Amino acid sequence: MYLYLVRHGEALTKEEDPERGLSAEGRESIRKISAFMKGLGIQVKQVFHSGKKRAMQTALIFSENIQSDRGVLETDGLAPMDDPEIWYERISRFNENVMLVGHLPHLAKVSSMALCGGMETKALDFSAGSIVCLKRSDDNAWAVDWMMKPGLIQ
Repeated sequence: MYLYLVRHGEALTKEEDPERGLSAEGRESIRKISAFMKGLGIQVKQVFHSGKKRAMQTALIFSENIQSDRGVLETDGLAPMDDPEIWYERISRFNENVMLVGHLPHLAKVSSMALCGGMETKALDFSAGSIVCLKRSDDNAWAVDWMMKPGLIQ
C-alpha cells in the first residue's frame, strides 16, 4: 500500500483572502508536481482533504492528474491541530493507496507516527506544496518511498 501525504500549496495571507486559498504560485507549483505524477501513473482509491480552501484546491488539482477511483472527499481529522492518531489508525486499516491533503503540524505528526512510532521525532519536513510517498510493507512497517518539493520540477 502507498500513502501519499500532501501539504497544501502556498496560500494567500488572511488579508488577501480570509479563507486562505492558494496563491498563483501555489497553484502553479501544485500543477507542476501533479503533472509530473501523471507521468508516473499514480493511482489512488481516494483523495481526502481537510475542507480548508487551500487543501481542497490542492486536492482538486491533484485529482486532474492522478487516477482516483472515488475522487476527492472532504473528511474530518485532517485539520492542522487535529489528533494525528485519528488518521494513523485509519491508514493502518487501509489496503488501498490513498492521498491525504492537509496541513502542518498534522501531516508531520502522522508521518512521524508511521515512520518512528511516535509524534516526538520529526521525521519529515513538509514545505508548502510538498508530497511524500510512504510505502507499507507486508509486515506493516512504513518507509519513505520518495518525496518531492516545489522547485524540483521546472
